[in-house]
Amino acid sequence: METTISYKELVLDIKQRIIRSRYIASRLANQEQLILYFQLGQMISVKTAEENWGITVIDQIANDLQHELPGLKGFSSRNLRNMRQFYDSYRTLPIGPSVTAQLQHSFYGISFTHHILILNKCEKEAERLFYISEAATQFWSVRQLEHHIHAQLFLHQGKMPNNFNKTLPEKIQAKALEVFKDQYLLDFVVLEEDEDEHLLEAGIVNNIRKFIMSMGKGYSFIGNQYKLVINTQDFYVDLLFFNRHLQCLVAIELKRKKFKPAYAGQLNFYLNVLDDMVKLPHENPSIGIVLCKEKDNMVVDYAIRSIDSAMSVGTYTHSKEVPKEMKDILPDADTLSKMLETEVGLKNNNI
Repeated sequence: METTISYKELVLDIKQRIIRSRYIASRLANQEQLILYFQLGQMISVKTAEENWGITVIDQIANDLQHELPGLKGFSSRNLRNMRQFYDSYRTLPIGPSVTAQLQHSFYGISFTHHILILNKCEKEAERLFYISEAATQFWSVRQLEHHIHAQLFLHQGKMPNNFNKTLPEKIQAKALEVFKDQYLLDFVVLEEDEDEHLLEAGIVNNIRKFIMSMGKGYSFIGNQYKLVINTQDFYVDLLFFNRHLQCLVAIELKRKKFKPAYAGQLNFYLNVLDDMVKLPHENPSIGIVLCKEKDNMVVDYAIRSIDSAMSVGTYTHSKEVPKEMKDILPDADTLSKMLETEVGLKNNNI
């Protein structure tokens, strides 16, 4: 049979319908599971309160369920406690016909594991609803969600000093504020205080997937040390991305020191060249980010106020502190160093 355009369109239509159907089925299955867990959590919460049962009754319920339904998974005592927490936390949240379609879509759009992570890490309802919405609309995995909570995205999103209101088309100004943050957690990069931008850049490029996760929505990596040629002179942008949601190039300059006004001038130069020589006609103006160790927001405001290119300035941090729960387990730095020296000596002596 000859493959005609009409035939290809039919196959494409069938494919799209199958994918859509599977997506809907998956969402409905997840919704049914969340409703079931909410109802079970309600039953346990209400009954234990009415009967004044202790917390050990949940262990007994889990054991009895295993006896009644051998091989049953997902209903351990720990998970039953999670279900009770799920109900207790959201029993006042109007998840039903009266709530907005967007909230309902987001609430049922993430897994029970996502919900429990949010409940355990976030105390305020506004923060919880923020991460529910972002995780659902951005299709975050549990690991990505945990990363963004750890980086305190809720506190930092939209607070980066910028000049977007006068440099970007009105249609993307609000979206740009959602995309960029005031502080970025680069906990995958280990640097000493006196190391320069090149090592920071190398650490980011070697972990580009993690860096994109920390950046947020819709980034595609174009390259590092992106070359710009003007007459016979070469200039290099530290990191260059394209953001699908904003439909624009995003240039990032890395600085290991406190922000200086000269950094804004350098980045403005790169943005002018990118808009003239690299940006495609249908794309929005390029946006630049100075990512530095420290900044004074007043100095930043004066530095970028009269610049015509879209620009913002953020800081980065990387966690060095050992988690509290590990402090009593891990040896201190000196002890660890001696242990490593001993181990190397043993290996060298083939012991």
